Amino acid sequence: MGARKLLIASSMGLVLWTDAGMAAQDEDTNVQNLPAIEVVAPQPAARRSAPRTAARVVNSGKPKNRIYVYPTAPGNAKGLEVDKIPSSINAVDASQIKRTGSLNVTDALRDNVAGVNITEVSGNPFQPNVEFRGFVASPIVGTPQGLAVYQNGVRINEAFTDSVNWDLIPTAAIRSVTVVTNNPAFGLNALGGAVNLQMKDGFTYQGAEIDTMGGSFGRIQSSAQWGKQVDTNYAVYAALEGLHDNGFRTSSQSDVRRFYGDVGYKGGDSEFHVNMGLANNNFGASATVPAELLQQYWGAIYTNPQTTNNRVGYVNLTGKVEATPTWTFEGTAHARVFEQRVVDGNPTSVQECAAVGLLCFGDDTTPANGLNGAQLANPFPTGSLLGELDRTTTRSTTFGVSGQATNTDRLFDHENRFVLGASFDASVTRFNATAELGTIGTDYVVSGSGVFLGQSGTPATGEMGPVSLRTVNQYTGLYALDTFNVTDAFAITGGGRFNHARVTLEDQLGTALNGDHTYDRFNPVIGGTYKITPELTAYAGYSEANRVPTPLELGCADPNNPCLIASFLVSDPPLKQVVSKTVEAGLRGTRELNIGTLGWKIGGFRATNYDDIMGLPVAGRQGFGFFQNVGNTRRQGLEAEVNLKSDTLQFHASYAFVDARFLDALELSSNSPTAVLNGGLIQVVPGNQIPAVPRHRIKAGIEYAVTDAWKVGGEALWVSSQYLAGDEANLEAKLPSYAVFNLHTSYQVSKNVQLYGKVDNIFDNRYATYGTFFDTTAVPNFANGGAAFTDPRSLSPARPRAFYAGMRVTF
Repeated sequence: MGARKLLIASSMGLVLWTDAGMAAQDEDTNVQNLPAIEVVAPQPAARRSAPRTAARVVNSGKPKNRIYVYPTAPGNAKGLEVDKIPSSINAVDASQIKRTGSLNVTDALRDNVAGVNITEVSGNPFQPNVEFRGFVASPIVGTPQGLAVYQNGVRINEAFTDSVNWDLIPTAAIRSVTVVTNNPAFGLNALGGAVNLQMKDGFTYQGAEIDTMGGSFGRIQSSAQWGKQVDTNYAVYAALEGLHDNGFRTSSQSDVRRFYGDVGYKGGDSEFHVNMGLANNNFGASATVPAELLQQYWGAIYTNPQTTNNRVGYVNLTGKVEATPTWTFEGTAHARVFEQRVVDGNPTSVQECAAVGLLCFGDDTTPANGLNGAQLANPFPTGSLLGELDRTTTRSTTFGVSGQATNTDRLFDHENRFVLGASFDASVTRFNATAELGTIGTDYVVSGSGVFLGQSGTPATGEMGPVSLRTVNQYTGLYALDTFNVTDAFAITGGGRFNHARVTLEDQLGTALNGDHTYDRFNPVIGGTYKITPELTAYAGYSEANRVPTPLELGCADPNNPCLIASFLVSDPPLKQVVSKTVEAGLRGTRELNIGTLGWKIGGFRATNYDDIMGLPVAGRQGFGFFQNVGNTRRQGLEAEVNLKSDTLQFHASYAFVDARFLDALELSSNSPTAVLNGGLIQVVPGNQIPAVPRHRIKAGIEYAVTDAWKVGGEALWVSSQYLAGDEANLEAKLPSYAVFNLHTSYQVSKNVQLYGKVDNIFDNRYATYGTFFDTTAVPNFANGGAAFTDPRSLSPARPRAFYAGMRVTF
């Protein structure tokens, strides 16, 4: 209901504002808005008249061949010249985000960044996994995270799990997104890089826009944004978004409600901002589905309900002072409250005891106790198929401060840029979990009984008693980077960051989960760029990064006492921190042609993880698993991109090769068919590929202005096959490759009104983006008369063909 009210309000606003005469001023195209593979200064003068649109660019007067690659408040500083960045450049601007017609910023990353692959592990398009070079930023609790994500200079990986809830990010308010690689300045989790989100404000966006779209599967969405500069010193910006989508799967509805606002002040050489955001989102269908059920019905689910409610509120204070012509000081203070509630229907190891009238665990003799400690009587009819409703609540409160000083004094009469920064973040999390017994119907829906499990048995036999845990994270970082121009063409960068982390666990129901863990690490970086010609630059760099185990991983690290992932924790041994060492090198360039500006780049990378952490399943225990250091792993590959930009044509194409492998011999727990036949274990040999990482990705996109008012375009994506999660030994059949094609068009009806439409998956391909294995004996195949499942694969089905149409009105 909340999302529908927001959509109605936005539509009413569209009518009320239609006659307004003020033209909207679109995003500033300064350094923060470099396109995805643009690496040079602005394009040449227009060769034809501009399309009829109300959008106008705000000229900030800032250099346009710079990009911001530091983890402090974006938008306030001049950034670093792109020709001096010793790593790959991957950026997406607001126009590319808008072109997707999506309220998921991850869609723009998928279309425009070569190394990015999107998988809907959760079964919901608004909670995707973002995989880049084999490293993941995922909303799925229990996924080992390898990317740091920053919004307005604030790290937004969740405190308890380091997960990233992409649905909480206000997409309409994004000014640009940069995927920064080979840079330890972004602190913890930047193993594969950092995603740096920079937001709009009233100085860079002025005017108003209302964007409403609807289409297949009951989708209706609307966003409204407004920015205004008051006199020369003050500016205000606000964005409001709402979405409802029924989804193509049973019980896969989504409701998204988000707000973002910014108040800014500029005076002399100083600039200050207060920005805040709120979100309250609900999702269904958060799991994979047995392949046999998908063959019967593409929208099938398996064990329901699967609901998630995410809520967040945050406020950030940012400031910049240019103390002298060569000294700039920046600072950020932030507070954030995040709450997640999950209800998950699952099979259970509780069953009737050998003794009639009582409940036991899987061995028929271990008592299943209630909350009062007494063995539970069996309230269910004989022969009932039992399940359980697992409920978790995670509430994290985070406070933090950061500061950065930048000096541009010449050194030995050469240009030099020195950056010194520090950050401190403290988070307190309260995690609670309960398990309610119930029955599973032929529709795979678990119906609760009001009977809750208490502490009983042992974790190895299926004990699922309540959990109440308080955790405290304290992360401190100090970094320094220096970029020195040896010559006008040759620049070197060096520096590093020291990270200190302390993670404390306090069991609220006993002492089993108590723990106090401290991790320290200094991560260096060194690199250089050489401008071979005015149109060609070479780069190379080496860096190190680390991530520390999360409270969830530390609370679930014992293979003898597995946990129901994302729900319950047990007392476990500590884990080692992960250290990644990365080297990358490449070439990038641009050239002016008669038909437009040609840009291209090609580069290679190799990242070696030491003491990598993986989440491992347990054979025969649906949903159970644990976290373990798995020795060394390596991710290496090649990325190549080309693009052409003119007033009539926008074209880009890219290829990415990602080779992710284990480097050590391992014996791992698994739920693959081979493991089930071998006591739940598989043997990994050096060179085995890491599952769920496709080796090849090919992307292409084009948009052509048929007239000044009418544009047409499309995108194509091909992703190669990949091993299913749980098949680390590479013994099972792969998840097949897939290709998907999308079309879009827009027509500028008048200066203020634009109509647009798009078709996703135009050939209606049925494919899965992710696969794993499940316990085929846990629940019967009711779609096949109650027979046992025979196919152990469980997949995440992609959305079928979908049609959407919308309208944008600017003022």
